[in-house]
Amino acid sequence: MKPKIFIDGEHGTTGLQIRTRMADRRDVELLSIPEAERRNAALREDLLNSADIAILCLPDDAAKEAVGMLSGNNKVRIIDTSTAHRVDPDWAYGFAEMDKAQPAKIRAARLVANPGCYPTGAIGLLRPLRAAGLLPAGYPVTVNAVSGYTGGGKQMIAQMEDPANPDAISSPHFLYGLPLKHKHVPEMTTHGLLNRAPLFSPSVGRFPQGMIVQVPLFAGDLGEDATLEKLHAALADHYAGQNIVTVVPLAESAAMPRVDAVELAGKDTMKLFVFGTPGGAHINLVALLDNLGKGASGAAVQNMDLMLSA
Repeated sequence: MKPKIFIDGEHGTTGLQIRTRMADRRDVELLSIPEAERRNAALREDLLNSADIAILCLPDDAAKEAVGMLSGNNKVRIIDTSTAHRVDPDWAYGFAEMDKAQPAKIRAARLVANPGCYPTGAIGLLRPLRAAGLLPAGYPVTVNAVSGYTGGGKQMIAQMEDPANPDAISSPHFLYGLPLKHKHVPEMTTHGLLNRAPLFSPSVGRFPQGMIVQVPLFAGDLGEDATLEKLHAALADHYAGQNIVTVVPLAESAAMPRVDAVELAGKDTMKLFVFGTPGGAHINLVALLDNLGKGASGAAVQNMDLMLSA
């Protein structure tokens, strides 16, 4: 019998992307709720409890409500793409390449919290260096990032694409999260193995999908062993043996004139770069990904496949 998958919130941006990725799958049965019935709580609860895996593509409060609908039903496994459970120790964190043990944790888990798009890039850069002892736990980390506007969901898509929208945004690039209290910061701190919260400055560009996450570092504040070459080697060693996260060779990075935010749009992979001059005072760590790919829907499908392989 094919495993049953229910995408709760399938008509939103993330849910639609997941359905697109699974459109040709014949190894699973997709349970679906018509858009006209999406507010039918009884039907939704029935589909949630009928699934083998429920993928929640909902705001935080609605995701918590959905989990509550499964109380007493320990057979349904959950992938939550919201922020609600990403630092909850009872939930496996769904970044499979985060460390060597993570795929097995996801595979065995009933509850999996899908990572955020910005944290995927930041944690992907930070955690290997923390594990290798090259980045002090108390280092004052700064994360600067730009995302495609689809990360803001249907409301922002309408603001960016429809000039007749009363709340239309005409800017080609803008900062947000200006009070510096973004909901992704706890996730970056916890899974980045940091002792102090990073300063996170997100922004949005006028392109649908794609993302650049930057973590600039002062080499002199990292310790004697933390050279450009050693940081790169630590990242390359950490991600060896898999095909999702690629660490670009230093020579290739040094020859690049620019990093294109949309290079990986439509893909479910991630590239990491280490930029700087050998022996120089500054190092810039950069992650490149699709905010809806490895940063959201692609990761959810990857986690689903790990759970189905248990």
